[in-house]
Amino acid sequence: MYEPKTEKDIRCPLEYAMGLFGGKWKSRILCVINSKETVRYSELKNELAGVTDTVLAAALKELVTDNLVIRVQYNEVPMRVEYSLTATGKSIIPLLWNICQWADIRQRETNGPLICNRCDYTEKERQTN
Repeated sequence: MYEPKTEKDIRCPLEYAMGLFGGKWKSRILCVINSKETVRYSELKNELAGVTDTVLAAALKELVTDNLVIRVQYNEVPMRVEYSLTATGKSIIPLLWNICQWADIRQRETNGPLICNRCDYTEKERQTN
């Protein structure tokens, strides 16, 4: 895993937040886990078309380290691992939905509606937000 040579000097709350759930995969991972409540690694991988095992494993590890996701390992054969959101992870979901709402409005202005089948941001949220 990549280790930065210098410690981050984060002074902006937005920069801090984007470090926690920004990037290509973390927000999607949070949305999928939220929609399923508890998910196994293989289910998560199937939901996130195009993600590599290395990237998914690293993102999950960071989300667990940042206390957004809980990882529960069951000592069974074969080994079973399940992921769910912490209270802090759940608190991010409305923020992600607000971003979805903004993107949906912006996209409708230019190309038509966006549809996401991987999270709970649905037509109901569009109407209430």
